[in-house]
Amino acid sequence: MPQHASTPPVCRDCDGFATATITTGARTADGIRTTIRVNCPTCRGLGRTIPSALVRLGR
Repeated sequence: MPQHASTPPVCRDCDGFATATITTGARTADGIRTTIRVNCPTCRGLGRTIPSALVRLGR
């Protein structure tokens, strides 16, 4: 009998793409573009959400 793999729920705000790299437009002395990494504020860069039952329990 086939087993179904359980997948963690994907964050509804970032759709699983939790971290984005944004170019600031500036360049370093070497000529490399300066970038910053921004994480999704909802899932804090994990790409998935935790079950609401765990949130209510305070875990």
